Amino acid sequence: MEDKKDNIGGLYKPNKPKDGAKNMQGRSAVKAAALTSRAAIKRPSKASIAGRVFKNRYHSSNVSVKLVHLGGLNEIGKNMICVECCKDMFIIDCGMGFPDTDMLGVDVVLPDYSYVESNVEKLRGVVITHGHEDHIGGVPFFLKRFNVPVYGTRLTIGLIEEKLKEHGILRNAKLNVCAAGQIIKLGCMSVEMINVNHSIPDAVGFAIYTPAGVIVHTGDFKIDYTPIDGPVIDLARFAEIGRKGVMLLMTDSTNAEKPGHTISERQVGESFQKLFSKAQNRRIIIASFSSNIHRIQQVIDNAMKYERYVAVSGRSMENIVAKAIELGYLKVPDGIIVSMDALSKLPKEKIIIITTGSQGEQMSALSRMANGMHKSVVIDGEDFIIISASPIPGNEKLVSRVINNLMRLGAQVIYEKAYEIHTSGHACQNDIKTMLVLVKPKYYMPVHGEYRHLKANADIAISLGMPEKNVIIRDIGNVVELSSRGIQLKESVTAGCVFVDGLGVGDVGSVVLRDRKVLSQDGIIIITFVVDANSNQIIGGPNLISRGFVYVKESEALLSDIRNLVRKILIKQLEKNVRDYTTFKTKIKDELSGFVFKKTHRSPMILPIMMEV
Repeated sequence: MEDKKDNIGGLYKPNKPKDGAKNMQGRSAVKAAALTSRAAIKRPSKASIAGRVFKNRYHSSNVSVKLVHLGGLNEIGKNMICVECCKDMFIIDCGMGFPDTDMLGVDVVLPDYSYVESNVEKLRGVVITHGHEDHIGGVPFFLKRFNVPVYGTRLTIGLIEEKLKEHGILRNAKLNVCAAGQIIKLGCMSVEMINVNHSIPDAVGFAIYTPAGVIVHTGDFKIDYTPIDGPVIDLARFAEIGRKGVMLLMTDSTNAEKPGHTISERQVGESFQKLFSKAQNRRIIIASFSSNIHRIQQVIDNAMKYERYVAVSGRSMENIVAKAIELGYLKVPDGIIVSMDALSKLPKEKIIIITTGSQGEQMSALSRMANGMHKSVVIDGEDFIIISASPIPGNEKLVSRVINNLMRLGAQVIYEKAYEIHTSGHACQNDIKTMLVLVKPKYYMPVHGEYRHLKANADIAISLGMPEKNVIIRDIGNVVELSSRGIQLKESVTAGCVFVDGLGVGDVGSVVLRDRKVLSQDGIIIITFVVDANSNQIIGGPNLISRGFVYVKESEALLSDIRNLVRKILIKQLEKNVRDYTTFKTKIKDELSGFVFKKTHRSPMILPIMMEV
């Protein structure tokens, strides 16, 4: 019988990649990759690897592979897929989501890991497509529960390292630096990394070799023939895999509603050049996603051309820029980047500030500038501000508010689409069609999007002639099983959201959120009273405390009526010799809630507190 240990964490290098790969404990995996001895690593061909995968002990017409999405379907964020075959399982991406407006007080949303926990003996590792939060944000929380190997490209692992440092768990993490072209062996399955273009360097898609067949997962991708840095998407490799036969293709659906091709990032740089010239002697402030390293590189390149200094504002922007410079993904001439504190010593016409806040986030650097709360930047008529991002659905009002506030302070704000100051990292319809034509899958499953995105993506496949029965749209928790017999939709497993609030993980649920919603909308009435345990008489109260319900000074008559009603309820219950607090509480809440709603059409939270002496 095959030794299980040989199947866990095995890493193959069919080509000569630029980065080594090693399972590192207590050391930076990114730095250690350079120390890995290439002479000690076997480099079998892709063909021999594929042969081993399909001719191993599991090969049988009865073998099936299961896909369980724990996130990333019918939503944007918290991407996570379990791939399970025979006695082995690995995970694609381990992301987080950002809370909706009704998730009051929640900082981060994670997938529910219950299914992984119930199958932990099968778990062989986690493979990551790229370094965006919706794909790596959950890694620290996941590794605290399941300390398994994590595989990703150099920048991706570098960003994960920073997260693990913050959580204090880097020392024991098993991080492995890989490169496009490498094949990772995970039990009876293998994963080949394939270069793709996206809005962050080092993004990859996957070819997943299983005893039941080949699955291709594009990851987040677009087709960019003129990327700022790095190679063009490896369409030839996708086509080669497609010619050999692909059972299932999963593709990014984010831009599936948009016709045409996604424009190249290089066009944004050309727009920057025109706008920098237009800015003349004004200070330039650019808001963008902190992870868009190519965008930041183009700002730096244009800063050199126009002889300006660059300062970076915003914690996430500062962290990612520092890591990108350390790893060589940002090429920055000496002396061009200055601290925010140094800005006061420079003339405004020599300054460019790159900042967070392109989505109007309340505490972001750009929002603080717009509200006059930034410690280093005061906005005025000498500022030329470029918002180099499109609002994520739901953020439109936040972005609009920031733009209005900046304009009130006198700044010129550029945000119109006509300037081509932003491009997406996701495939539009023609890019998706290209991928479908090259890979030629038997089955097709759109991923990474809300339902409307998944449906638009499915329609693209059907328009190209794929049978409708072979195109499937699923939800998180649904189980898809693939084998030589075809595709089967199995019963769902436990899936959903786990909320992170401060240091608490999972201690905020639907009941707490419901209470927070009530408090935010209708406020609270707290009723306190004291009962003598011997005489069974009220000796104190009832007293009322109102917060977020009504203004006390203007509602004294209403509060007096409430107090009298509560007193009547208490006397009636005490006359019946009721001594149980729960009974008091239920009776007061039931009768008082109806009375308050009738008087005000509001439903505040009612909290009776009884003290017995």
